[in-house]
Amino acid sequence: MTNRGKIAVGGVAVGLLLWWLTSFWIALLVIVGVPAIAYLALDPSQRKRLRRVTRKEIGS
Repeated sequence: MTNRGKIAVGGVAVGLLLWWLTSFWIALLVIVGVPAIAYLALDPSQRKRLRRVTRKEIGS
């Protein structure tokens, strides 16, 4: 399994655990909020490079 696959499986597991332990809205806030904060913490040049790489992988 690739590193991305392991991260995805871990994220789903943590999300389900949070959902089970807390309310739905708190779990949703963590699942959506953590990646959003991580993206906003990047420099503008890093965000631009990330968008370019993501589009290249999609094939645009």
